[in-house]
Amino acid sequence: RALVGRASAGQGLIEALACHLLLHGNGYVQVMAGADGMPAELFALRPERMSVEADARGWPAAYLYRVGESVTRLHPEDAAGRTSVLHMKALHPLDDHYGLGCIGAAAGAVAIHNAASVWNKALLDNAARPSGAMVYEPGDGSVLSPEQFERVKREMEAAFAGAANAGRPMLLEGGLSWKAMSLTPAEMDFVGLKAAAAREIALAFGVPPMLMGLPGDNSYANYREANKALWRQAILPLVTKIGAALAQGLDGWWPGLEIEPDLDAVPALSDERAALWERVASADFLSAEEKKAMLGIG
Repeated sequence: RALVGRASAGQGLIEALACHLLLHGNGYVQVMAGADGMPAELFALRPERMSVEADARGWPAAYLYRVGESVTRLHPEDAAGRTSVLHMKALHPLDDHYGLGCIGAAAGAVAIHNAASVWNKALLDNAARPSGAMVYEPGDGSVLSPEQFERVKREMEAAFAGAANAGRPMLLEGGLSWKAMSLTPAEMDFVGLKAAAAREIALAFGVPPMLMGLPGDNSYANYREANKALWRQAILPLVTKIGAALAQGLDGWWPGLEIEPDLDAVPALSDERAALWERVASADFLSAEEKKAMLGIG
């Protein structure tokens, strides 16, 4: 427990691995042995710096860790056949060596959300409207020369564009007139589009959308159930996956090791755990050891 919970290079192991798995779909842990040969530190390696070196049969033979121009070759096992680099990955239907992160599955929704944010920012910079159009009406049918057109365009951008110049009075020369314009509400409002994209992103990460604070999804009852669903369907499976992978990697030093989350320490599941404790305690036909096993203690 102290080995897994210890911070390495300023990062928490479980927190770093969860982030790597969610974003990249891959998590790498280097087992650093001490002078006595026992694991002294578990260090999470950044997935974007790691690459798999396969053998002739396609099985991973080594891992390459790149930092700038430096490349370090890491072997998956030490001389005694125990794990030295542990690779945990999410399911990728098209790749045998690398996993698929949630951010990859939500790439389309992320692009839509970013585009909507850029659009809304542009509307804000332009006071949510194109303001209007400068029209040249000299009366004789002539048009502006290219030099005159570029000069008017430059002066408009320099003196009247942006939020800092909103509402600034305009002085027009002869023949120039201003035609006011505006956007429709549908063109101005991208909030609905951003909310839909945010829901898709949240679902890709296993987060109930109502926890995102989106309009129309907020109520105390819904929030409470959504918080339970987040723990049951997203957080606990991820932590269990990480714990099982770490236990398998450390099995060479501690055979039969099990690393599991403490459900009694999760506030969102306190009522469920209390009900389970009550049911198990009232079951007279169970032995003390069986009750401990059902409660996950002992």
